[in-house]
Order: sequence, then C-alpha cells, then structure tokens
Amino acid sequence: MAKPKTAYSCTECGGQSPKWQGQCPHCGAWNTLVESVAAPPTRFQSVAGTRSVVTPLSSVDAQESQRIATGIAELDRVLGGGLVAGGVVLLGGDPGIGKSTLLLQACAALGAGHRTLYVTGEESVEQVALRAQRLGLVNAPVELLAEVQLEAVVAAIGSHAPEIVVIDSIQTLYTEALTSAPGSVSQVRECAAQLTRVAKQRGIVVVFVGHVTKEGAIAGPRVLEHIVDTVLYFEGDPHSSFRLVRAIKNRFGAANELGVFGMTERGLKGVGNPSALFLSQHSEGVAGSAVVATLEGSRPLLVEVQALVDPVQGAMPRRLAVGLDSQRLALLLAVLHRHGGVETAGYDVFVNAVGGVRINEPAADLAILLAVQSSLRNKPLPDKLLVFGEVGLAGEIRPVQRGQERIREAAKLGYRTVLIPSANKPKQDIDGIRIIAVKRVDDALDAIRSDASS
Repeated sequence: MAKPKTAYSCTECGGQSPKWQGQCPHCGAWNTLVESVAAPPTRFQSVAGTRSVVTPLSSVDAQESQRIATGIAELDRVLGGGLVAGGVVLLGGDPGIGKSTLLLQACAALGAGHRTLYVTGEESVEQVALRAQRLGLVNAPVELLAEVQLEAVVAAIGSHAPEIVVIDSIQTLYTEALTSAPGSVSQVRECAAQLTRVAKQRGIVVVFVGHVTKEGAIAGPRVLEHIVDTVLYFEGDPHSSFRLVRAIKNRFGAANELGVFGMTERGLKGVGNPSALFLSQHSEGVAGSAVVATLEGSRPLLVEVQALVDPVQGAMPRRLAVGLDSQRLALLLAVLHRHGGVETAGYDVFVNAVGGVRINEPAADLAILLAVQSSLRNKPLPDKLLVFGEVGLAGEIRPVQRGQERIREAAKLGYRTVLIPSANKPKQDIDGIRIIAVKRVDDALDAIRSDASS
C-alpha cells in the first residue's frame, strides 16, 4: 500500500505548501505550517449531474436521541442526561486530577449493559488493572487495549464492535500517514478526525482524554474542540479532595453545566449537595463574608464570597480576586465609592470565592460590594443572609436570570433573608423567606445597616 502524500497546511489561512517554511507563503504568518495528509484531487460533477437533495425543514422527522446513562449521576448531569450514540466527547484536565479514574468508573458501570473498550496509550493493561483493583472494579466487564497506533485501534474497533470506546489519551495516538511525532498538532488533528468519522459511521460513543497546556487549554489544535460534540473540563486543586467537571460545549445538552465530585479511596463520588462545599461553617458572624446564589448551568449554587480590606502596605493599593474577575472588582470598588460613599483608595482589597469555584456571572456583584463594606467596617452581615444582583455603573441593581430558583435553593439550606434586585422579587411570598428588594447600591447599604441595628 502506497504511503499517503503529505503537505503542510497553514493553521491561520488554511493555505497549503509542499514543504515546510518558516513563513506561510499565502498569508505571511510565521510558524503556522503543520504537516497533514494531502487531500486527493476532487473531481467535480457538472451542474446537470448534481444529485444533492434539498429537504424542507417541516418534512424532517426529528427524534430525540436515546441517552446512555453512565451510572454516575453527576457525569450524566454534565453530559445532558447521558451519552449519545455516535457522539464524541473530549475530557480535558490537569495531570493527576482524576480523568482516567472517572472514565474507568464510568466504563465499569456501562460494561454491564454495553460493550466497552478502554484504549490506554499511557499505561499498560497491568497498570490499568491495578487502578481498577484500588477502585474495587477488578471484575468489571471492560475490555482493555494498550495501543498507540491509530490504524491498530480502528482495526480493534472493527473486530470487537464495541458500543463505547475510551481513548486515553488522544495525544498519545499517531498515524503512519504522518511522519511527525505523537502529540503534534497534525497527529492529534488527524487521529481525532479519523476516530470521529468512525464514531459517526458506526454509531458508537468515543471519549477522548485530552491533556491541557500550562495556560489551561487542551493541548493540540483548536480545531479539536470543534470536531467533537461535547467538551468537558476537569477543574480543581489536585491536592484537594473535590473536583468539578464543567461542560464548555455540548451539542446534546446545556453548556456550562457543572458536576461536583469528591475524591475518595474508592474513586470519585458525586456530591449531592454541592453548595455545602462552598460555604464555610462559622460559629459566629465574620466580617467580610457574604453568601451569593450563583448559577452553574441549570444548577443554583450557594457560594461564600470573602473580602479582606486592609490599610495599604505599599506605594499602590492592591486589588486581588481569586475565583472572580479582578478587573470587575476594580470597577465595583469605583461604583461603591461613587454611589455608596465607601472609600477604599487607601486600602488593599482581596476577594476570594470559597471552595476553589470560579464565578463568571455578574450576579455576584452585590455580594462582593457588601463583603467589602463589611470587612472595611469590621461588622458582620446579618446571619443567614443571601445576596445576589448585578451592579451597574450608575449604581443601579439589575436583575439576574432565574431568581426564584436561587431563592428556593437558599430556603432549602436554611437561609431566611434574601437581598435581591427589586425586579427579581417574586409575585408571591415564599414560605420562611424574608425578601429585601433594592433598586440601588445605597439602598442595599442602608438596608444592611438598618437590619444590623434592629
């Protein structure tokens, strides 16, 4: 069999060159040419011979894809209900965070009703068996394959006909059609494209494990995330027992969905009440602490936001935010000064989201301001107080989406007072919840002062 010809494609403009060059001859970009399989010349039919069929949208019989439950409730939640036949999933995360452990547990649960193939390119089958022994999965019905050559993996899929295939990891695979080393941009792209094609043709589920770079992005070409149907990121400190799995992209479910796991001796276990992870248990009120109801996908989470305001120690005051946007913190401090009369120019301000979670939505604005004001005055906020709301530059408190679900989540955890935007105030009272609706930042500060004095 003749070896396929290779060419060098530009990752910026897509232009091709027969040999590698430092600069793309088409767009002028530097170091963007990567090796790829040269596509054979395409023979176009005449217009008269074209047989493409145009189908009206109303005539298409669309049916919901049947889900394959993994047996892990938190993972199914992130996937949108489970795996989909013909779907391709990419799971990325830092080394040692638990990607292989989670997928081995999922394969063990899926093996009872579906034929599962676990392809390991980083470990031997004996090493995988040792991990399964530690997890109590020795007798799990999972087939193992230690292979890094793409053609051999595709042949094994054809001969064993599995329903679910796990590739651990995509960076270890290589194809003989390319001469570049495994893990290179061209190898990762070509191997992922070939396996995706196999998944679509055979209707099987393929799960890729992907390494991440020091910037936190999945190693390899950016097109890898466009090829697959679902992209999941494993988050969390490897030295902590808690892990977060977040859906960045999902063609079969909601994006930004969050799954929470705890690492135990028997592997990863789903956490049924994740809000408890992000709330500190204080015996008495602590200054600089506020609880916000944030939304992760379709799940409301209660997260404690802590602020520390201290007299400036250097020439310039510092603004540091962990788990929050530092630039937005500086913006909120300016709003607090202009519309709340609280001066922080001579202080260092540090803000932290407890539990290692990252809050990306503006619903935490009001909680940050109240935590900063509480730390500056050294007076705790009222006990069992929940806060959420977006703060505008004019000092107005803007509503956030799905406010009633956030309030109900707070009621489940024993919170009795909520400080929210007036536009989020429910039309009907919620049992056991006292609602304080505010329109502006100064109204929120006044409400806290009056509530603390009463």
